[in-house]
Amino acid sequence: MSAAANQRDARSTKTVERELAEAKRGYSLRNPASFERWQAAACAMPGGNTRTVLFFEPFPICMVRGEGCLLFDADGHRYVDLLGEYTAGIYGHSNPVIRRAIAAALDNGISLSAHNHLELGLARLICDRFTSIELVRFTNSGTEANLMAIATAIAATGRRRVLVFQGSYHGGVLAFGTGPSRTTVPHDFIVAPYNDTDGVRELIRRDGAALAAILVEPMLGAGGCVPGEPAFLEMLAEEARAAGAMLVFDEIQTSRLSPGGRQELLGISPDLTTLGKYFGGGLSFGAFGGRANLMSLYDPRRPDHLAHAGTFNNNVLSMAAGYAGLSQLLSPDALQSLNRRGDALRTALNEQFAESACGLSVSGLGSLMNFHAINGIPSERDVLLLLFFDLLERGFYCSPRGLIALSLAVGDPELAEFRSVIGDILRARRSAYTFDH
Repeated sequence: MSAAANQRDARSTKTVERELAEAKRGYSLRNPASFERWQAAACAMPGGNTRTVLFFEPFPICMVRGEGCLLFDADGHRYVDLLGEYTAGIYGHSNPVIRRAIAAALDNGISLSAHNHLELGLARLICDRFTSIELVRFTNSGTEANLMAIATAIAATGRRRVLVFQGSYHGGVLAFGTGPSRTTVPHDFIVAPYNDTDGVRELIRRDGAALAAILVEPMLGAGGCVPGEPAFLEMLAEEARAAGAMLVFDEIQTSRLSPGGRQELLGISPDLTTLGKYFGGGLSFGAFGGRANLMSLYDPRRPDHLAHAGTFNNNVLSMAAGYAGLSQLLSPDALQSLNRRGDALRTALNEQFAESACGLSVSGLGSLMNFHAINGIPSERDVLLLLFFDLLERGFYCSPRGLIALSLAVGDPELAEFRSVIGDILRARRSAYTFDH
């Protein structure tokens, strides 16, 4: 890089740092009640936090109520919720259909200590939607679902090695950047580049005899909403089959892209699929399912069956809420409409960014998307944080890393207002969001 380019980068970085500090000061002044709640929480929880992704400096916001597509914080501010509980809140807040289902379940007892009458309905709906899922089991989270899918592959193949990808996130103990995090469970992982079709094919052909599973997101979620290229995902299916390894599609986020997830759109049938998030109607939920010969390893009628415990795997609240949502709200037409709105929003935003010659872009598919700073700007994290605070000030809530996950409750008027607000922000902070290279 030339000396002139280095100087431009330094100027850009200093501008962003200065304006981010200004935005944080404004945020602190507007949110004294959130600050007080956070300080009090720090007396009982490390850093006042029990879910790392929700923390940001100078202190996290405290939401006290949600209604439809709106959120309200401890200081009385109202926001259009564009985060959708990191993709889990697809139904919006307190949808009346979900509320009625939960209330009915509460009336009949919460913990029934047995098989219950609700779990079959949800299991059938999931199997009907995903042709690759012949049998399914429930868990309490997507993390658990992925842990169980890996365990299933290891038990079925007698092998130990698992191929995962850089930038992937499969749960709190299954996070991968350039390698496993310090809290990742100690399986024998190989971490390969995402979307590197030729390189990964060569790797699988070299190590395939040791592979139990290939675990992949059809689109990186926490990694920035980077879609898997169809040729890459098709190669994984072909090579997994040839190597005798289990292909596991983590569709915890991408399942919302069609009734049968992204696998349906691509025509790929994985051996196992993991689900979570909104399939519990907004409550704690996870599931793993797949071919009958694999899932029957858990059939307790078999003398050699695998054990799978979980006190709340079939809890009546998640079963009731999940069934109500899938059967009454998340029809194929509703999903198609939601993803059309997302595609239109992403296209419109990228057009705005191009017209304003700013250094921002949006990636993703359907109702899932993520902001990025482009042109090699060295302070992308700060750029996205600045955008986050600017949006908060104007009444829109996404994630500090730039994730947007639309819910059914977000309509065209809210998205039109959002595009208008983005335009206002770009004009107000042109020096921070425009990078000359």
